[in-house]
Amino acid sequence: MAEQRKTNGLDTPLAARQRFWPRFSPNPDLFGSATEKFARFMGTPQFLLYMTVFCAFWLIWNSVAPMSWRFDDATIGFTALTLMLSLQASYAAPLLLLAQNRQDDRDRVSLSEDRARAERNLYDTEYLTRELASLRLALRDVATRDYVRSELRNVLEELLETSDGEELHLRAKKKSGSKNSSPQTGVIETITPQQSKQRKNKSK
Repeated sequence: MAEQRKTNGLDTPLAARQRFWPRFSPNPDLFGSATEKFARFMGTPQFLLYMTVFCAFWLIWNSVAPMSWRFDDATIGFTALTLMLSLQASYAAPLLLLAQNRQDDRDRVSLSEDRARAERNLYDTEYLTRELASLRLALRDVATRDYVRSELRNVLEELLETSDGEELHLRAKKKSGSKNSSPQTGVIETITPQQSKQRKNKSK
């Protein structure tokens, strides 16, 4: 009994009914593309020209041809032509609506894709702006080419100044040393007796 109540409860779905005729489910993409092609053809000048030629031939044939050859007499108001045109119009309207619905679906999908693409572009631009800002902040502490050149130029000038000062100092030292120093030789001077007498006479 409990099992029967469970199976017959409201929370259990009923079994699907068996269909006498099989369900007709055509391919929606194939059927939609065919209807779009037909709707697109109906909006062309060729379709209007063909319909005009067909209706003119129908009217002329059923008005001028012999009675035995006529299939839609003018006395009854071309009933067959009226029925055919009304049938064509009754089928054309749903086909046009179906094509319009498919076009709306495509437009909706394209709009969603454009929105997603715009969001991705916005995220990319925001990321790039953040990266550029960080690079600018990082480049503040990096030595540029002009800064390195100026520093090298300053160092070169200092080196030239120090080298010139050392050369001048060495030259001054050499000059002062040559003035204060006296030449010393190891040669012994020899004096003759005549020279010694002359020196004694000069001393007297």
